[in-house]
Amino acid sequence: MNLTLHVWRQKGPQVKGKLETYQAKNISEDQSFLEMLDDVNEDLIKAGKDPIAFDHDCREGICGMCSQVINGKAHGGDERTTVCQLHMRRFNDGDDIVIEPWRAKAFPVQKDLIVDRAALDVIMQAGGYTSCHTGGVADGNALLIPKPTADYAMDAAECIGCGACVASCPNSSAMLFTSAKVAQLAALPQGKAEAKDRVRNMTQALLDEGFGNCTNHYECQDACPKGISVKFIAKLNREYLKTVAK
Repeated sequence: MNLTLHVWRQKGPQVKGKLETYQAKNISEDQSFLEMLDDVNEDLIKAGKDPIAFDHDCREGICGMCSQVINGKAHGGDERTTVCQLHMRRFNDGDDIVIEPWRAKAFPVQKDLIVDRAALDVIMQAGGYTSCHTGGVADGNALLIPKPTADYAMDAAECIGCGACVASCPNSSAMLFTSAKVAQLAALPQGKAEAKDRVRNMTQALLDEGFGNCTNHYECQDACPKGISVKFIAKLNREYLKTVAK
C-alpha cells in the first residue's frame, strides 16, 4: 500500500515545529507502524535528508517508549495497543496519516516525535518505592497476601509509564500514572509503612512538574495500552485523604 504521512518535524525544544508531508510507498500490511517509519527513514537518508526522530526500544509493547499521537489518538487508538504493536493492516491504501508527539507542558518536545518524559521519573523519585528497613529478605511466599489483593496490585503494576494518559487528557493530567504507582504499593504490606508520605510527596511532585488535575474525562483509561483503570485514581484520592484526616 501507499500512504501519505503528515509528520511533526521540530529540530529542538526552542525551535518552532511544523507538519511536513512524506510518501510511504510499497508498505506491507504485515509491517508494524514503526517498521513503516523505518522504511520512510531509509528513503529520507538515501535522499540526503534528515530522518524522522522517534522513540523506540523493545518493540514488544513492554517499554512504553514508542510515544506517538496517530490521527489524533495516543498510540493510534487501538485498544491496549502501543505504536510498536500497531500494524499497517489497520490502514488502507491511499490513507493520510497524521503523526505527532505527545502534547503536554510537562513533556517538552526534544526533536520531531521525541518528548522529554523525565517529569514522570520525578514523580517516581518522590515516593514510588519502599525504603523501610526490613532486615533479611524473606522468601517470597513467607508473607501471605490474599489473591484479590495481589491481583489488584498486579493490575496497577501493569503501567509501563508511556505517558499516553497525559497525552490524551485535555488537562494533561498524570493522575492515572501516579495513581497506578501509589495503588500498587498501597495495597501491599511492604508499602504501608510509607503510605502517607508516598501519596503526599508524589502528588506534590505531580503538581510541581506542571501536570493538570483530573476532571473525570476517562480519556486516560481509554488510551492506556495496558488498560489501567480509573479506579486507581479513586484509590489515590482515598489514600491522599488519609494524610489530611484528623
